[in-house]
Amino acid sequence: VIGQTPVNSSFGWTTCHPGMTLVKVLLFATCARVAIAFAPLSTLPCSMSPRAAQRPGALSLRAAEIPHHLPFSRRAMAFWVAGALASGFPMRPATAAAAADLDALRGELANLIKADPDFGPTLVRLAWHSSGTYDKMSRTGGSGLGTIRFKEEFSHEANAGLQQAQARLESIKAKFPAVSYADLYTLAGVVAIEIFGGPKVVWRSGRVDSMDPADVTPDGRMPDADKGGSKKTRDHLRQIFGRMGFGDQAIVALSGAHALGRCHADVTGYDGPWTDTQTLFSNAYFVELANLEWSPNTLPSGKFQYKEAREAGSPIISTLMMLPSDIALIQDPAFKTWVEIYAKDEKRFFADFAKYFSVLLELGTKNLA
Repeated sequence: VIGQTPVNSSFGWTTCHPGMTLVKVLLFATCARVAIAFAPLSTLPCSMSPRAAQRPGALSLRAAEIPHHLPFSRRAMAFWVAGALASGFPMRPATAAAAADLDALRGELANLIKADPDFGPTLVRLAWHSSGTYDKMSRTGGSGLGTIRFKEEFSHEANAGLQQAQARLESIKAKFPAVSYADLYTLAGVVAIEIFGGPKVVWRSGRVDSMDPADVTPDGRMPDADKGGSKKTRDHLRQIFGRMGFGDQAIVALSGAHALGRCHADVTGYDGPWTDTQTLFSNAYFVELANLEWSPNTLPSGKFQYKEAREAGSPIISTLMMLPSDIALIQDPAFKTWVEIYAKDEKRFFADFAKYFSVLLELGTKNLA
């Protein structure tokens, strides 16, 4: 529907179908916006793939292709619309909901999280994983196309357990059909962080869902918890995050999301929480990582992780754990510097996390607003 197409000619619609109602244009002398309720210009060459839809100026309606059999008034309107589109006339994204809708969507997500706080950390993970596939060299992956909803991607090993989160969000998606899955998944993570007392993360809408599973990126773009040794794991983290455009500080700051939630043995093979406050966003992850003693622990699943070391005979039984990728952050001088800074300064951690998480969620996107 042209009346809902986006600014800068980034189009989210697919094909002009027959049988639509008559084109009507309301052009006001005091503003540069147009509202178009689409009509039987059904033979116009206006198909657009979701990937092409994210490239500014991707759509071209050539005057020569406008059917000559249309009545004069419709041909004139077709020429006018083609010219407006080709010149980048400001129009709204097909998937960008109105501000009021986004406020209502935030409210629905907040209610869902408040009703089941243990579900919130999974939404942060969903937002993270829907964005963390980005490759700055090939400019593929990221959150822009919402491909994590395809079985070809959610079946990747790193995404184990996220299908349930996607299923639970379906009822909310049904209430807000104008919102793309890509926007829904990323916003859900932002709302969860805020509900749990974390920083306000800048989030913008306008992602356009792909309809083609071929847009799914290869498995293996998400960070692994263990590469078989501290140095290998540290090198792996730098390779994975560097591919997205992040450096050491961002790696440590984004790892702070482990303040929330826990690992589940039946999902990933790893087991236990990183902190005692699994639904409170804080710098506790860094405080415990930097100040507690951690000892190796091989689980029945065969997975290797770390557990809090307690003195023999201690009456306190700790369930806290760290992954090899967490411990790697205190085994590397550059990483450890930031761990110690964030352990001492929660305000600094909040500011840096908000900055980098916002960048993460916009990887692979264009023309957000």
